[in-house]
Amino acid sequence: MYEKTYPNKRFKLTLQFLKKHVNTSESILDLGVKNPFSEIMISEGFSVENTSGEDLDEERSEIENSSAKVVTAFEIFEHFLSPYEVLKSIKADKILISVPLKLWFASAYRSKTDMRDRHYHEFEDWQLDWLLEKTGWNIIDRQKWTNPVNKLGVRPILRRFTPRYYIVYAERASNSNSL
Repeated sequence: MYEKTYPNKRFKLTLQFLKKHVNTSESILDLGVKNPFSEIMISEGFSVENTSGEDLDEERSEIENSSAKVVTAFEIFEHFLSPYEVLKSIKADKILISVPLKLWFASAYRSKTDMRDRHYHEFEDWQLDWLLEKTGWNIIDRQKWTNPVNKLGVRPILRRFTPRYYIVYAERASNSNSL
């Protein structure tokens, strides 16, 4: 099911977390273009629609016009310049977000060849929590995991026990003007 080129641990844990909180009968809007994980969700029986690849910092009509019950955003919020505005535009009542955590021993990721493949934000857990709460979401569940790499060196050793990914399940607060 998971090809060797895919991040097996991350996909496996993300799928477990998704299944814990979302029923396959609920429609999902997955932020970002169709990708290997959205294909996994579909193969697991979820009804998934992806956004079209537009710059969601600038154009949020697909989010605003979606009737999906759940929004998923797996490793995409770190690319936004304005994640606050994206979160405020979501109409769904449930959201699952995963982000890479800021690592004190590594710089933020920046592709040298693809201008869109850069991390503007690498969050600490409290920063994502605060962003969600400020935009009207109640955090119900959260989880962190490591991302070890098979290389030699101090940083690869640190990656064995330092959490790299953070995933959150939240529901729309009844009073979205809290805070």
